[in-house]
This record gives sequence, structure tokens and C-alpha cells, in this order.
Amino acid sequence: MDTLSQFKDELETEYQTTRKFFEVYPEGKNDYAPHEKSMKMMPLATHISEIFGWPDVMLKTSDLDFAKGDFQPKHLSTKEDLLQTLDENFKSAQAALDNAKEENLNDTWALKNNGHEVAKWTKYGSIRHSLNQITHHRAQLGVYYRLNDIPLPGSYGPSADHQSF
Repeated sequence: MDTLSQFKDELETEYQTTRKFFEVYPEGKNDYAPHEKSMKMMPLATHISEIFGWPDVMLKTSDLDFAKGDFQPKHLSTKEDLLQTLDENFKSAQAALDNAKEENLNDTWALKNNGHEVAKWTKYGSIRHSLNQITHHRAQLGVYYRLNDIPLPGSYGPSADHQSF
């Protein structure tokens, strides 16, 4: 089985769907959150755009330690910045998947905080987790859109607002 090409195809599909969501991102709603415990809309969308770059990081490293400052979230403010970040991260992930070998997916990758292992997977598992995170957080963004009367693009088929596939 060619897992890398399957990941590339899935990443491409998720990218196209996410791009449709970002193309209708509402200016002036960056600080909207449906609840005090919810992430604000622009940080949520930024997070989604950054997840697209995770396969590149995962294939090139063995871990990510948040306490060491290995990752600092971007602070985006416009739809154009959001789309650009999405495009850049998608391209870097595609290139990483192009350059990887199937056996690289058996290596381990971990999330750490000050050396403490928070989560650990094979690189296959970590990339799978990141693809799941894209879907999860994009669904959250869809709820934010619905609550603000922003028509939802279809994800895996038609939406109530867009009937075509």
C-alpha cells in the first residue's frame, strides 16, 4: 500500500475544502467566539492553516517541545494572510510527503512540554492525527459561520447553503 500517496490525496482534498471555507472568511469577525471558553474566530482559522504544515514538521523532526519555543503560533489578521499561510503550509506538507519514504512513517514522533512527553505516535499516526485535527477544527469554524449567518461551503458533499458537490 502506498500510504504517502494516500496522505497526499487526502491532504489535497482537505486543502481544497478548507480553502473554500477561508475564501468566505468574514472580515471584522476576528474576535468572535460563541462562548467565553471558545477560541476566537481568527486564532481558530489560523490554527487550521498551521495544521496543514504539520506533516512537514513531523517528517523532518522526532518531536516538538512547546516549552522550548519550538512552535509559536502566528497572529494573522486578514483573510489574505490566512489564505497565504494555508497555501504555504499545504505546499510544504506536499513537498515533505513527496520526499518521504514509506519506512519513515514507522519512526516515532512526540509532542512534549519541557521534556515531558504529552503524546507519542508513529509518524503515520501523527500525520493521521493532524488530518483529523483539520476536519475537527474546520467543523468548529463551520459552527461559528452558521452562528453568524455566513453561508457554509460543502465539505464532503452539499451543505444547506451550497447544494452542489
